[in-house]
Amino acid sequence: MRTSSRVKLWSACAVLLACSPAVSACGALQAQSDQPPKTSSTGTDGAPANPGKTVPASDVAMDPPPKLDAPLLSSDVLVYSQDTLSPEVINSIRNIKTDKGAKAISSVETFSMGSFWVDEQQVTYAAVNPATFRRLTPQGTAQTQGVWDRVADGEIAVSPAIAKKLATKDGFLKLGNETDSPTVHIGAYAQILYPTYAHQIDAVVNSKWVKPLRMTKDNAMIVSMGSTSPQSIRKQLQQDTHGRASVQILGPDFDLSVQTVVPTGGSVAQAVGSFSYTPHADGTVTPDPKWVAASIRTEEMPIIGRVTGNKVMLPQLRGALNEVVAAGLSKAIYQYGGCYVPRYIAGSHTLSFHSFGTAIDLNVADNQRGTVGKMDRGVVAIFNRWGFAWGGTWHYTDPMHFELERLVKSGAEG
Repeated sequence: MRTSSRVKLWSACAVLLACSPAVSACGALQAQSDQPPKTSSTGTDGAPANPGKTVPASDVAMDPPPKLDAPLLSSDVLVYSQDTLSPEVINSIRNIKTDKGAKAISSVETFSMGSFWVDEQQVTYAAVNPATFRRLTPQGTAQTQGVWDRVADGEIAVSPAIAKKLATKDGFLKLGNETDSPTVHIGAYAQILYPTYAHQIDAVVNSKWVKPLRMTKDNAMIVSMGSTSPQSIRKQLQQDTHGRASVQILGPDFDLSVQTVVPTGGSVAQAVGSFSYTPHADGTVTPDPKWVAASIRTEEMPIIGRVTGNKVMLPQLRGALNEVVAAGLSKAIYQYGGCYVPRYIAGSHTLSFHSFGTAIDLNVADNQRGTVGKMDRGVVAIFNRWGFAWGGTWHYTDPMHFELERLVKSGAEG
């Protein structure tokens, strides 16, 4: 392992490789070079001045991958589970045959996968082996050695669209809305899957991040089919996973099959837990009834009445509303807009935080997205003390929205 790699992990002055897709005359995705954002508020070690949590570079750096000399592979099917995929399941999938008895699968690549949310933007990311996973990525990304050197060094490669929305001025990305979410330096802008794929992987880190990020080890795989149709073996894939994993065909069409979400990022994500869900064409989703029964409750609340939400969030919501009453601010909350509403964010295929029952909308009519809104700042301060982040501070504001960002063990903090 290279000492220099560990040093430059947190260096915002390192050269950043931008692999935004630019189509050449022959249709290949090309890599483009660029400089990182200027450092503006880092600490003495180059880390951001106000990180959620930092991880020592030596814990997550690995040797760089060799230069790519193997052919690229197609990304045809994503298998995604809440649990580690067993060796038996992996081998069974690897050995699937066609109707004519030929080998149906060219290769399988296992890795860890999870999601975090920043400003209600869902980011799905993977912890991978840089040397092998790169073969599943678009040509420009796969063949740019610097991208995978940076991932091996312990930095994150993230799609240009996500980086544009969520990267800090220092060139870092916080992996979640929660106070204790880790912060990672962006080493490269890279398209991880082809942009037409509905089931996107937005970012990658190397596999040494699995433990510090509390990810589930090897809970996902991408299956490469070669010339075999993915649809022809879908039922076999579902049988081989014993119904405990989602099987999603990767491509431009929206897949209405059962899917999986595994939140990561901090203590709230761990408390909420992962679940499978069925999406619908109207943008709503139906979470696994077992998860709903274990996690979702309906309780009477001060000011706003009956609320259906996550059992992790409801005690802190009650504490915040009781304090609003005690502060004489009850009239500042005059409309309840919903809590547990399982759905995608409008116009996207990413889950809203409301799907977990850990977000609540208040005073909707006067606090539309993209506006400053009219939310009483005293109410905002009280909710913040009780562990809620406010959407009014986001890049694209959502001042009606409060969501749980940290657990408060006994009474409001501060």
